[in-house]
Amino acid sequence: MSPPPGAGSTTIEARDGQAGIRLRTASRKHAGRSPASRLFLLLLGILGVLVFVGLGIWQLERRVWKLDLIARVDQRIHAPVVDAPGPVSWNGLTAAGSEYSHVRLAGRFLSGANTLVQAVTELGGGYWVLTPMRTDHGFVVLVNRGFIPQERKVEFERESSGFTAPAVIDGLLRMSEPGGGFLRKNDAADNRWYSRDVAAIAAVRGLTDVAPYFVDAEASGMDNWPRGGLTVVNFRNSHLVYALTWFTLAAMLAVALGAPMIGRRSRQGPAR
Repeated sequence: MSPPPGAGSTTIEARDGQAGIRLRTASRKHAGRSPASRLFLLLLGILGVLVFVGLGIWQLERRVWKLDLIARVDQRIHAPVVDAPGPVSWNGLTAAGSEYSHVRLAGRFLSGANTLVQAVTELGGGYWVLTPMRTDHGFVVLVNRGFIPQERKVEFERESSGFTAPAVIDGLLRMSEPGGGFLRKNDAADNRWYSRDVAAIAAVRGLTDVAPYFVDAEASGMDNWPRGGLTVVNFRNSHLVYALTWFTLAAMLAVALGAPMIGRRSRQGPAR
């Protein structure tokens, strides 16, 4: 009995009266991609190149914006001191337009209303001491008087007097930091603060007419606590590195798209 016809790999034949077995490997034609699928992959690759180039250009534009921001902030920090903005200016305050302005406050601290916010500075781990000041113009501003180490926490939590005399504070205007810190939310009920959230602190302390910003006090030149003048003005600017990365990816993808076509032409050789 002969095997059924088809794509089998073994054929039994009778030749010169003898039974012989001839092994035959079926040849299968390699199925290549259709022209439509090749065109689709080519278009997809070109789209990828355009996307990478666009991301690189966007990073260059971000770099120009960041350099301009750094220059403007540096100018504000070293500008002559001006009065802290009052209520008529609050709606127009933005981080891009106002943060790190060099401002002055004159008024009286409200005793017994300190808020300690966890912080890490060049002096180690500890807390920022935020105390509200009622200015001579009637509104209230939270003043970050400076940093204290961990072991002085109880001392400043109990602080209830000594700030009723008139005071003048020079410092940097900072915008509110709502919500909390990295992976840690502010817990007003337990008095645990990880960011300088002006609105939340004002609500817990029962303060009204509070500015939407706080002021980082300058260094007083004294060795006592809190220690002011520790504001870190540092803007990360890695946009050029990111741009070069995107442009490199675009070039690599373009080479990968062009290599098969160059290979086919080289195999075909010159036309005869």
